[in-house]
Amino acid sequence: MHRRTVLKAGFGLAALPLMSRFAFAADQKPISFWYESASPENQDNLKNILIDPFNAAHPEDLLSIDFRGSDLDKQLRVAMLAGTGPDVVFTAGPSYVAAMAQAGQLMPLDDYAKKYGWDERLLPLFLDLGRYNGKLYALAKTYETLGLFYNKTLFEQNKWKVPTTISDFEALADEMKAKGLTPFGAGNADWRPANEHYVSIAINSVAGPENVYKALTGAIPWTDPAFVHSIDKLAEWWDKGYFGDNYFSLTLEQAFAQIASGQAGMAPTGTWNFTNVQTYFPQNNAEPGFVGFPSEKGDPIFALGIGSTLSINAKSGNADGAAAVLDYMFTDDYYSKMNSVWQGEWNLPLADLSKVKLSDKVLPLYEDAMKELAGAVAAGKYGYTTWTFLPPATDTYLVSGMEEVWLKKTKSADFLKKLDETFKQERDAGKAPAVPPRT
Repeated sequence: MHRRTVLKAGFGLAALPLMSRFAFAADQKPISFWYESASPENQDNLKNILIDPFNAAHPEDLLSIDFRGSDLDKQLRVAMLAGTGPDVVFTAGPSYVAAMAQAGQLMPLDDYAKKYGWDERLLPLFLDLGRYNGKLYALAKTYETLGLFYNKTLFEQNKWKVPTTISDFEALADEMKAKGLTPFGAGNADWRPANEHYVSIAINSVAGPENVYKALTGAIPWTDPAFVHSIDKLAEWWDKGYFGDNYFSLTLEQAFAQIASGQAGMAPTGTWNFTNVQTYFPQNNAEPGFVGFPSEKGDPIFALGIGSTLSINAKSGNADGAAAVLDYMFTDDYYSKMNSVWQGEWNLPLADLSKVKLSDKVLPLYEDAMKELAGAVAAGKYGYTTWTFLPPATDTYLVSGMEEVWLKKTKSADFLKKLDETFKQERDAGKAPAVPPRT
């Protein structure tokens, strides 16, 4: 998950490399790949679906993966500044890519894209999001969206309808609270940037994607009344107790588990949580549901996010090998195998999914959600997640600033004023991610 997954393996194992062999042959070139967190099961999936078959197909190279856990971003920044780091660079999204590309830490991928045909194989929008100053520096590992998970069984028992408007959504949350349920299964104990999931939901569902696009491109400021209204609305949800009493002490996974158990009514969160559905819903004899997030107008909103990106270190000692790893992942076969065992984290932006075949164990709900997201992207009817489209300092401030609004330490207008000032500084400095034209 780039920004969200809890490290389930022991911390002492986090930095150990996962390899298919114990020693390098004399003529093999190592390829290092630093990954974030993965459960023991998913570490095995990476070994069986990526490492072993890649190494078997490329005997001249030897791929290994180090699991760095929640410290990956910090460790990566330090290593890249020192001119070291892994060959395959995993980042938490385009906002990181722009700054690293500007600093000369990433290798342009245009020649490899031409060699391997990535321009034809991947959706153009995601190639555009990986560019900086006209050059391609990153490929999207997964694209995702924010929406509304809910317990379908609980809804049927209470004869609740899935809300489509913000007013319906609030009325349902009030009813849940009156029944003693926490309306939102939410928490940020293990990942403070979870705060921005809700900011992204609010600005897209309340202010609307068109206004977010205008702000990202400088046509209107972030202090526009539409955004003040959005942040005020998010603060209102906090004040009304929709987030419950344990937001700061629950992990993301613990919070999501409350939806399956019926302790919480809904989870405004992202598609990465499909990886937790099979863990919690069957044991509670509950059926999951997922829809695009309600909006003030009534249309479902799919805020587009790139959960993580893959690049090549400008100082790599085996750039050709690293490019071969990227090419290996962006195939029908790899997509099919990995998404069959690990949903929500490997929705690679392949242009044609007609040859993809998922296991019959994969929930139809997941396939339907990904198809709906792909349709929204293709039609240009998508919103914008903050971690994908804001530059890094702006995004960092947003995470802490929203807490200040919730805790009454600052007002929405003052929060947005500082956000706007930070954004303009970074945009003028060339640190803002690319924002493709809205179709």
